[in-house]
Amino acid sequence: LPTVTVFLSTLTPKFYFALTVTSSFISGLIFVFEWWHFRKYGTSFIEQVSVSHLRPLIGGVENSPPAPAAFSAGENEANRQNMPECKMWRNPLNLFRGAEYSRYMWVTGKEPLTYYDMNLSAQDHQNFFTCDTDALRPSDTVMQKAWRERNPQARIKAAYQALELNNDCATAYVLLAEEEATTIVDAERYFKQALKAGEMIYRKSQNCHSQSPQHEAQLRRDTNVLVYVKRRLAMCARKLGRIRESVKMMRDLMKEFPLLSMLNIHENLLEALLELQAYADVQAVLAKYDDISLPKSAAICYTAALLKARAVSERFSPETAFKRGLSTAEINAVEAIHRAVEFNPHVPKYLLEMKSLVLPPEHILKRGDSEAVAYAFFHLQHWKRIEGALHLLHCTWEGTFRMIPYPLEKGHLFYPYPSCTETADRELLPTFHEVSVYPQKELPFFIHFTAGLCSFSAMLALLTHQFPELMVVFAKAVSMVSVISILTMFPTPLSFKNQRHCFPYSRCLLCFITV
Repeated sequence: LPTVTVFLSTLTPKFYFALTVTSSFISGLIFVFEWWHFRKYGTSFIEQVSVSHLRPLIGGVENSPPAPAAFSAGENEANRQNMPECKMWRNPLNLFRGAEYSRYMWVTGKEPLTYYDMNLSAQDHQNFFTCDTDALRPSDTVMQKAWRERNPQARIKAAYQALELNNDCATAYVLLAEEEATTIVDAERYFKQALKAGEMIYRKSQNCHSQSPQHEAQLRRDTNVLVYVKRRLAMCARKLGRIRESVKMMRDLMKEFPLLSMLNIHENLLEALLELQAYADVQAVLAKYDDISLPKSAAICYTAALLKARAVSERFSPETAFKRGLSTAEINAVEAIHRAVEFNPHVPKYLLEMKSLVLPPEHILKRGDSEAVAYAFFHLQHWKRIEGALHLLHCTWEGTFRMIPYPLEKGHLFYPYPSCTETADRELLPTFHEVSVYPQKELPFFIHFTAGLCSFSAMLALLTHQFPELMVVFAKAVSMVSVISILTMFPTPLSFKNQRHCFPYSRCLLCFITV
């Protein structure tokens, strides 16, 4: 101990300052490298090396999460192979470009639509509103070029040129209603003209559709135009407050064209019925379209959860439910919310107003943030109207994440959560919107550890620089206490059997403790 005291007394404040600066620099480099490795590969480098190389050397076995007992390895592999890719869907409730999206841009100066989203819409317009027989009608030839134009003014100019060639060009009126009309009233006026022209052309196509494959293609195109116009007219009526008229138009459209269910017109109908508070009719629509063979959507899952929550939300109390247990109706409501959250986990934060909304895009990615924005934008008011529904959602949705398998190799009710949603949503949603990511990558322990170590050593270096004498006294005291406590841990024969080895041994321990 006297030798150790002499050794400590010879160390100057410069030594401690240099030591703390060096350790802070090294730990900072490790932290930066760990962060870079995590951002690029999604894993901690230190943790990966320790699990892959060091643990086998010391005889450890890597603990891998067990596969769910209800599913075999073959079923898991088949599920991964059958997992659908990230497919973009046309937003059933997309807004009007001229009357809504453009007005937002005029007020805020921000572009609500991305180029990728508008490019998908241009492709949709070409698929819906053009066919091989367009060359037979000059107005359709002009409109075929108009849908490919990138500049909105060029498209509007081409629509007027088509009307000069043919005053009954339905697609020209559609383009003007979507992009030139600055109010919903103006858009409805254009769509009524498009409906008049579209019905006349549709009847002509029906009479001669069996003559050749070209006529069949023309009938499909004219059918698409007619359905599109009627749907947008129903949406205009909904926005102008004529909700019952809108519901009737949607019902008639679904009866007239039952094979076009993939256009998801029932989602427009659900939203309008919720506005009328016709919950029995909403349940009837859900019973028809919430089928196992049909693709699910946030509108279907969360509307079903809303109806189940409506039956119990007014009298629901977490404290009371905890004491007496959940009733059958409450269990059904909670399970419906769990089902909805498992399908799209992004929606609750928007419904609970924990995250700000933006205008929904023209295309959505099912189970993604874009679908959550589109759903919450129109349905938040319906959740607020039912007393206690949002409170029940708030008490329930976070518990769902503990029930969903993590990592999401297999969901309880749906196929595994797709891994491509974040990239697709960033292309669909505007840059000023913070995209919701699920499952969120959690920072590994070693990043927190190295960040704390770097901060602590930097603070020590700063204190040593500002108060060198005081920090030297403190460091010597800590070192002495540490050396004495470690030496007393060993038996006397081992520690003091050979006195000449005591000083080097203590010096080694001292250097180790100081570093």
